[in-house]
Amino acid sequence: MALHELCVPLIVLSALGLIHAIPVPPALAAPWPGFRWSYLVIGIGLLYYARLSLPLALGMAPVLLAMAVVLEAVRRAGLPLAMLSLGLFVLAWIGQFVGHGIEGRRPSFFKDLQFLLIGPLWVLGGLYRRLGLRY
Repeated sequence: MALHELCVPLIVLSALGLIHAIPVPPALAAPWPGFRWSYLVIGIGLLYYARLSLPLALGMAPVLLAMAVVLEAVRRAGLPLAMLSLGLFVLAWIGQFVGHGIEGRRPSFFKDLQFLLIGPLWVLGGLYRRLGLRY
């Protein structure tokens, strides 16, 4: 369980990092300075989460915003964002599968790929439950 709570957010961060690293064509960047593809993915993701649970979507918004800020800081610092994200992605997935091995359960996304999108809400829902918040 603890590995999931660590690895799921790292998978989200690294996946967003890979998307954030995709160059934006100059024609698209001109009308929207500072636009990154990850911002579009975050917006679509939050709309999807809001359809499932508004309280969880509202909880995910600052988390995803913080991730976007970190990714942009890494990109602006000139660090190899794509390579760092890819490495983190691989390590976090290894951690996920180790966690599933310890639990003795198959990952739920093997049954339905939607669980890949819902995983971050599952982790946030666990935090809400521990804090006594309803969602």
